[in-house]
Amino acid sequence: MIKKNPHILLILFTLILLTGSYLQAQQRFPKPEFDSGYLQPNPTQPEPRAMALEYFDVLVLLAVLSLASWLAIKKRSRRGLLWLSVFSLIYFGFYRDGCICSIGAIQNVALSIFDSGYAISITALLFFVLPLLFALFFGRVFCASACPLGAIQDLLVINPISIPSWIRKTLGFIPVLYLALSVLLAATGSDFIICRYDPFIGIFRMDGPALMIFLGITFLFLGMFYARPYCRIFCPYGVLLSWMSKFSRRHLTITPSECIKCKLCEGSCPFDAIEIPVEQSYRTPEVSRKNLKRFIIYIALIPVLTVAGGWIGSRSHIFMSRVHPDVYLAELMISNPELREDEENLDIQAFLESGDTFEQLVEEAAVIRGKFRKGSMAMGGFVGLALGITLMNQVVFRRREDYEPHKGDCFSCGRCMDYCPVEKNVNL
Repeated sequence: MIKKNPHILLILFTLILLTGSYLQAQQRFPKPEFDSGYLQPNPTQPEPRAMALEYFDVLVLLAVLSLASWLAIKKRSRRGLLWLSVFSLIYFGFYRDGCICSIGAIQNVALSIFDSGYAISITALLFFVLPLLFALFFGRVFCASACPLGAIQDLLVINPISIPSWIRKTLGFIPVLYLALSVLLAATGSDFIICRYDPFIGIFRMDGPALMIFLGITFLFLGMFYARPYCRIFCPYGVLLSWMSKFSRRHLTITPSECIKCKLCEGSCPFDAIEIPVEQSYRTPEVSRKNLKRFIIYIALIPVLTVAGGWIGSRSHIFMSRVHPDVYLAELMISNPELREDEENLDIQAFLESGDTFEQLVEEAAVIRGKFRKGSMAMGGFVGLALGITLMNQVVFRRREDYEPHKGDCFSCGRCMDYCPVEKNVNL
């Protein structure tokens, strides 16, 4: 059974419930009423920090990642990883208002690559790169103790359940789609959807739309039974961390020495990330031949799925481009010219006051739609390629004699280590 900390649970639940009780939804463009005592609402975005303080945040991240690697691999301390995650939740979550975030930095990197007019800050770039580098060498230690989004969910894991493998693998493909979509929208300058729909940012900042607060609380309650639902079903950064972690030279292990196959660790992981020895899965020659045929078929399907995904993406670029405000506004004014006289339509009135002409707006919308055509094709091709590789991996089996954490799925939380009866003080 997963260990619980009732004091932390009580504090977090009280904080969440009190926070959600007074937050209200806000309009995107609240119309000022200067004659009626209208007060400008407080911004929900964190104020800019001095450059020295931003570099200090990077140093804190580097220290947390280094300490988490030591605790997971050398010290093998679940308690140390737990307290380190509490620190990250307090510092990166509540103190730093969840920003800057390694997950959201995906969008900054994407925009800087495809928009020469946008310069990414060195701190945003480091927040994006450092966790990936640590994952490449030590596994997903960022998920274990440095990510506030993961920490707030991990602390509320009470009675986790296991769901069928095929459901987990199906849900596990959603983050790939989310990653592709977030990169496309960021690269075209349309939106930063990772930040806009972060379910926990409103909790960290004690402010935000009521819907997002409700969504964050829902994720936390769901996480009591399906551990870390956002990390496993939606996190786009987790896709990149998983890919890097699969190549990690040193990774958290269940046992510090030889596995005695006592099976005590088998049900200890709330994330279903422990792989059993291959020898326990009896495979007849008929099954092996069937898997070989499936492997060949999936290999042949990879280019087909990539091309098909690219074609579907290119065909959907008109629909996708409407996410960009300039494209949406141009189409709205073309299809409904009478709205130019509608003083209640703030988007149109703001454009008319900007001094730009309608022709300029249409030209800009055409350029943006052209970017979406290329970007949507690339996004579709990427999704098709990822789907093909995912299918292929279902029939690829590596010889395994011990109980081992799956390098891609393991969050390096260290729970499984406490269940291993092998002497913990054995030097690695």
